[in-house]
Amino acid sequence: MTNNDIVQKLWNLCDVLRDDGINYSDYVTELVLLLFIKMVHENTEAGTLKKHPLPEGCRWTDISEKSGINLLNDYKRILLSLSTGKDADGNLVHEDPLISAIYADAQTRLREPRHLEQMIKTLDHIDWFSAAKDGLGDLYEGLLEKNASETKSGAGQYFTPRALINSMVRCMKPQVGEVTQDPAAGTAGFLVAADQYMREQTDDYMDLTAKEAGFQKNQAFVGVELVPNTRRLALMNCLLHGMEGDDEGVIHLGNALGDAGKALKPADIILANPPFGTSKGGEASNTRDDLTYKTSNKQLAFLQHIYRNLKPGGRAAVVLPDNVLFEAGVGTEVRRDLMNKCNLHTLLRLPTGIFYAQGVKTNVLFFTKGSATDKHQQENCTENVWVYDLRTNMPSFGKRTPFGDSHLAPFETVYGDNADGISPRNEGEYSFGAEEITVDKQAAVENENVDDDLLKSRWRCFSRDWIRDTKGDSLDISWLKDKDSVDAADLPEPSVLAREAKDELAAAMSELDELLAALEGVN
Repeated sequence: MTNNDIVQKLWNLCDVLRDDGINYSDYVTELVLLLFIKMVHENTEAGTLKKHPLPEGCRWTDISEKSGINLLNDYKRILLSLSTGKDADGNLVHEDPLISAIYADAQTRLREPRHLEQMIKTLDHIDWFSAAKDGLGDLYEGLLEKNASETKSGAGQYFTPRALINSMVRCMKPQVGEVTQDPAAGTAGFLVAADQYMREQTDDYMDLTAKEAGFQKNQAFVGVELVPNTRRLALMNCLLHGMEGDDEGVIHLGNALGDAGKALKPADIILANPPFGTSKGGEASNTRDDLTYKTSNKQLAFLQHIYRNLKPGGRAAVVLPDNVLFEAGVGTEVRRDLMNKCNLHTLLRLPTGIFYAQGVKTNVLFFTKGSATDKHQQENCTENVWVYDLRTNMPSFGKRTPFGDSHLAPFETVYGDNADGISPRNEGEYSFGAEEITVDKQAAVENENVDDDLLKSRWRCFSRDWIRDTKGDSLDISWLKDKDSVDAADLPEPSVLAREAKDELAAAMSELDELLAALEGVN
């Protein structure tokens, strides 16, 4: 049985939850409260977890053989004990702050004991040995991704595709001893991927000293998540991957655009996909008095937080929507400040349809604090911005055409081996039929000195001077043209268009007059 098969079997348990009146949006939260207890049991049995993290009386064996109302009551008791650390009589059950955080305010909405019994039996009949070969943490992540793709709402609306997360991590190349942060952690996908990357480089941390291994387990990863239920999923995800964090866990509860963000220490690496949209009542500008440019645009506020919170020489890869690239006013000031304080060396234009919110146009900005030659430099740090267009004339991605590693491989090749983006680079990359794509006429004018062949490359270099003088510090840079788009340069003169519109309106008015005359004749 593959992990995908198991994920589908787990997802089918949502039918049981529906029969008990549980809302569609609460499926995964309800399911993982029970699933986590089972996964901890399996990890402990397999020896992956050296010590059982759950207290006696609150383990899988305490419910797996029970039935009826006793089962449901015991399950409610377990959730209460895990949440508060005490039993119903006030006796101390555990003092683990991480377990308390995972089960904070946890309670089941199940009303029928038979439904809980059915879920327990299903979990007991899963081939956990097969699942363990790929890692129970990966299985859990598969369930989170399934939830995102099925619900298409809430946090799942902008669930970052796994292929994109892994590609960004491979470009950033996190190293043992570095602090990696995500100020908009969600279910901790970026941090888990960074941890997995380093485990692969160090024989699952077996090559490390005890001190180094302890740092990786408890200090190397820090995230912030605003939504308590999403943070619960993230903490479970981290613990199942062997990441414990500090007393609050890897993922802290709070707002990165508020006090939780101000409290974060500078990081070596920041990987993030900040939430899209604006803050209510100008929240982003009101809660962070340390941000230079006040704005209610969440992405612009997050972008400021990220480049401010990097250590000198620290590097970041951030998913941002198109409006951040061209928004005027504060947007221009933030982009200018970013290019001044950091080396914004790479911009990846992503295809549409790869997020579960259809039509969202996004990009990844890659930058390093300081310049390519001096990490402490604070002015004029960006000299060139390399742009990879993975959007123009790309397939419409979705379930039938999944977005995967193969689509990102050409970009990773030209990005180079240096995580700071300073590997030797050459323009000219023609994957996915780029040579057959028409060039935008306006872009051709703006780039009149560029060789015709390079105009059809997906990989181009633009100087900081050109971005300032020609684009007015906009980063909305494109030069290839979608085959179905209409070029304004090919349209008739405005006077011709206006006359055609007038003629069409006159014809429509004439038809309406005839219809009214016919109706009056009938009356």
